[in-house]
Amino acid sequence: MAKKLMDKIKEGVSVQEVEDFARKYTTEVFSVLAIVIGAISSMYDFFTGSKLTIAFLVIGIILGVFFPAPVERGLKQFYSFSFKQEKTTQMILGVVKIVVGLFIPFLLFGFIGLLAGTSYHYYTRQAQVMSENRPSRTHRSSPGEEHD
Repeated sequence: MAKKLMDKIKEGVSVQEVEDFARKYTTEVFSVLAIVIGAISSMYDFFTGSKLTIAFLVIGIILGVFFPAPVERGLKQFYSFSFKQEKTTQMILGVVKIVVGLFIPFLLFGFIGLLAGTSYHYYTRQAQVMSENRPSRTHRSSPGEEHD
């Protein structure tokens, strides 16, 4: 697999491969572009500063951790709505996401905070359940102890 990847890097990527990838992962491509543009916009204080962006990110994380069920329900409704749309509408939503990332990045990062908070809550709960279900270790005697 690594050899294929290295060969692909050496050969380059064709325009057709890029188009196929973008068609298959339209939402993800627009999301990544929006995040990169939003980060640059926020870093260089184009329209709003990084302080507001970080504050909204933290608020989103806190809401996602403390209220995971309603936040997850809302996120599922949002994503199921967007994935039910035609490709053209999905592209329009992607462009809107990029515009939001450019002009009001704190909203985009607040939304990302909600995703991060619910994800954090989910994975910490999974780790706790796995830890509780792990068989307990029995006390083993050390080499110098005598057995009864």
